[in-house]
Amino acid sequence: MIKFCFFLMAKFCQRTINSRIINMSFKRIFAIFVRQIFLIKSNPTRLVSIFLWIIISIVQWGFISKYLGSFGNATFNFINVILGAIIIWEFTARIQQGILTSFLEDVWAKNFINYFSSPLKVSEYIAGLVLTSLTMGLIGFIFMFLIAWLAFSYNVFQLGFLILLFLLILFIFGVAMGIFVAGLVFRLGPAAEWLSWPIPLVLSIFSGVFYPISVLPASLQLLAKILPSSYVFESIRGVISQGIFYPPLGFNLIVGTVLALIYLGLAYLFFTKIYRHNLKEGNIARFSAESL
Repeated sequence: MIKFCFFLMAKFCQRTINSRIINMSFKRIFAIFVRQIFLIKSNPTRLVSIFLWIIISIVQWGFISKYLGSFGNATFNFINVILGAIIIWEFTARIQQGILTSFLEDVWAKNFINYFSSPLKVSEYIAGLVLTSLTMGLIGFIFMFLIAWLAFSYNVFQLGFLILLFLLILFIFGVAMGIFVAGLVFRLGPAAEWLSWPIPLVLSIFSGVFYPISVLPASLQLLAKILPSSYVFESIRGVISQGIFYPPLGFNLIVGTVLALIYLGLAYLFFTKIYRHNLKEGNIARFSAESL
């Protein structure tokens, strides 16, 4: 499994790491980022989409966890497992939806003809979306951490430095999901927007966010094993129950990282292929709900 993952990652690196990516302009990347910041500044209600669902999720699951822990003489700490999983998975969902939302802003504004009539590269455009998503995702994560700490005395950093490794894997995977879904919308048109929002919820079923992968049927476990997020959440439960010397931890981190990078590479190739198709067919100039 590991050898196969490394083989795919090497093939992707050989194909994509070339002068077009290396010679990206940070100024143009930052311009994409600044545009999104100005959009939020001009309409602060956009912040509701960032913080409202975060508050609802943390408060709701925090009280559910406290309620479950109040039964009988329960010694299992539901707060540590459930609330921690919610915070980390919400970070992943914010990354994916941050890229998608930024992309959809350009769809709604029909702004692609302005972008790609300039020297802007596709890789720079995607990098700008990723930078925007990372900023919003980190702000959301800090906000979730503060709510969980103040309201439920839960510290997500009890996992130590491992939390950074887990978040890195999920960040890469979230970026891959966001780019892939943006590519779908770019190909199918704004009418396909509804396909994107349930993706984090669907993937959470197979990622073992709230339960071990072993409770899934055998056929679904095979699906879970190709998702990098499943290795993260299995590792979190293992570290909480057995400590940092949880035996499969190293294996899970390696496989999870490699899978996340593979998905990121495939998503990037998918988006650039869709871009070239739209450019050839003239869909960028006609990109609207009425014409596609």
